[in-house]
Amino acid sequence: MNYPPKHHQDNDKLHLIEVIKTYPLATIVSVINNEPLITHLPLIYDEEGKLIGHIDRFNPQADLMKDNNPVTIIFSGPQCYISPSIYTTTQLPTWNYIKVHLKGTVVRIESKEALKESLIKMTEFLEAPDHKYVLEADNPSMERNLDYIKMFEICIDEWEGKFKLSQDKKPSDIQNARIELIRVNQQSIEDFLKTIF
Repeated sequence: MNYPPKHHQDNDKLHLIEVIKTYPLATIVSVINNEPLITHLPLIYDEEGKLIGHIDRFNPQADLMKDNNPVTIIFSGPQCYISPSIYTTTQLPTWNYIKVHLKGTVVRIESKEALKESLIKMTEFLEAPDHKYVLEADNPSMERNLDYIKMFEICIDEWEGKFKLSQDKKPSDIQNARIELIRVNQQSIEDFLKTIF
């Protein structure tokens, strides 16, 4: 048996880019001395096909975000438990999810002007579509913090889409799983926030 099953793999790069753009908070994994370092950062996919990010210079992983070091990046879309009760056929419980796994190499960008422009562009992207906040080039807070932020780009070497969405079920059950994924994600966010606030 091949693993992961082909019906759970999505090799359409446009689908993977859509996940990256919709869920830009990435898990970035670097390895040093056989120990993983993991940081969660928003990454922006640019028109040249690279990922652009910024990291606090005091983050231990910042030293690895340079010199063509290899990294693994994971983007996570929606996910949820799927109860057999939603299917019209007999099934076992499962978990549905959307993930994008990337491998790439890092290049540190040293230019402060490039960093400023990148921070402005990232804010503009993340503020879409309403753009209620605009990060201005002369923002004094940004100016004060430029020395504490390191900019990097990641050249993507390998792409893998893991879209486990009940594709091996009959059409009505696939649709039921889709509806459940939407319902559970909306409800679980609301329920979770009620428990911690």
